[in-house]
Amino acid sequence: MLSALIAALLLAGLYFVLTLTSRRKHPPLPPGPPRKPIIGNLNDLPRPGQQDWKHWFQHKARYGPISSLSVLGQTIIILNEARFAVDLLEKRSGINSSRPQQNFAQMSGWDNVLGSVQNNERLRESRRNLHREIGSNKMVARFNEVQTAEVGRFLLRVLESPGELVKHIRKLGYAINFRMPDANADRETGAIILKIGYGYTVAPHTHDPLVDLADRAMEDFSVAMLPATYLVDYIPLLMYLPPWFPGAGFIRTARQYKKTVTAFSDLPYAFVQNQMRTGRSQSSFLSNLLAKQTTTLIRGSEAETTVKWSAASLYAGGADTTVSSIVAFFLAMALFPDVQRKAQAELDAVVGPARLPTLDDRDHLPYVNALVKEVFRWHPVVPMNLSHVSVQEQEYEGYWIPRGASILANIWAFTHDPTIYPEPEVVRPERFLGPQPQRDPHFLVFGFGRRVCPGRTLADANVFLTVAQALTVFNILPPAPEDKRQWKPAFLPGVISHPVPGKLRIEARSPQHEGLIRAVERVFPWEGSHARELEGLED
Repeated sequence: MLSALIAALLLAGLYFVLTLTSRRKHPPLPPGPPRKPIIGNLNDLPRPGQQDWKHWFQHKARYGPISSLSVLGQTIIILNEARFAVDLLEKRSGINSSRPQQNFAQMSGWDNVLGSVQNNERLRESRRNLHREIGSNKMVARFNEVQTAEVGRFLLRVLESPGELVKHIRKLGYAINFRMPDANADRETGAIILKIGYGYTVAPHTHDPLVDLADRAMEDFSVAMLPATYLVDYIPLLMYLPPWFPGAGFIRTARQYKKTVTAFSDLPYAFVQNQMRTGRSQSSFLSNLLAKQTTTLIRGSEAETTVKWSAASLYAGGADTTVSSIVAFFLAMALFPDVQRKAQAELDAVVGPARLPTLDDRDHLPYVNALVKEVFRWHPVVPMNLSHVSVQEQEYEGYWIPRGASILANIWAFTHDPTIYPEPEVVRPERFLGPQPQRDPHFLVFGFGRRVCPGRTLADANVFLTVAQALTVFNILPPAPEDKRQWKPAFLPGVISHPVPGKLRIEARSPQHEGLIRAVERVFPWEGSHARELEGLED
């Protein structure tokens, strides 16, 4: 009995010594809210439907620009100043570029998309695939005609039904995740991404099944990928609850998401394969990848998964993010008419009234270029960067970052830092002009290090062309007086945040400008859709 007591005291003493020694080995964690026993800061996570970037931004005033919290033993580091993100996620990208184990994303089938993939070889190969096809201005220039045609068709749709602006932007940029209360899914950006990614032509005037599928999938994506949100990410055993169990609604939701995402990746892949087998394929991102394969891809193999999801990642990321930026542009022009007039004056002087601007005009339009930067800064489409994970413990700024810690960069806070961007809520392109321009937001809004967006060159070109051509031919006005009384511009929560612009008025600047828009139909006649060819490919 006595020996057992002595042994217990010795073990307790050893534990005490080891604990003190362990604490002395590293500095403290960054400050943060008080932690409760066992659950830690579980109650301090953002609530569903909350703008998480605004939630985490409150940490800056309370705890400083770098803070931390713990949820069921998992450390989360919050960065609210850009220099910390550059130091940790750029300069130390070799140890801070992993992704967390997101159990809900895995259950939902979204663990293969480039933004969440953990397999290092698949990550490298997918990024190589994307870089080869769209990683430089030279490579993106191959798609200039596609972009020019689809932006021109977007102008025509807006001219004919300006009240459906968001619907048309979704068709152009292929929008998704963003369901406006008064807008059905349709396509502008989607047309570009589907043409470039798969050689697929959307239905020109009606619903397109592939765009509608992507719309549903990306709506799921924006929910499934929210960082620091789902209890199952911290308690993996919850994955194995039966769907009927009380509180297990997330399991039923994840299963439904998985059905959609499987079709999202498989259906356009099957379309391209069928086109290639029958000798009808057009040059596209996926057909180029498949043509370079030296052996037949085995169904379900790692090689097929990598190729399939390289294309699906372009499809998912390129369209939805671009839609958000273009909607933000239209909203900004209605809110800041002086900016609109200055941009139009530059376009009139450089391009003139007889043609639409092209990407070749870009170097001669400094104010419009600055406006594109300001749109990216004013509303970053991914306000809260996806989680990075540290693969080894480290010290930074006198704080300890443990191995396995999730690192969240608040991109919205970076682009709204008044010490870097005075009056950050004001749209002011001039901030990027002159001898001392403010920091280029391109280096903030597309992510960091090894996880930087590989499609940023294509997205930037698409947004520029849309902005330049829309301002050439349209006046963008706030809602009519009867609607303006209820006009409250807002930004929806989600991994990809979409603006809610309200009932903006879009009018041709003159009959001559209307003629420029209508000429698009002659230069780029409507093409037949591939929608019917999708029938029977689901199997």
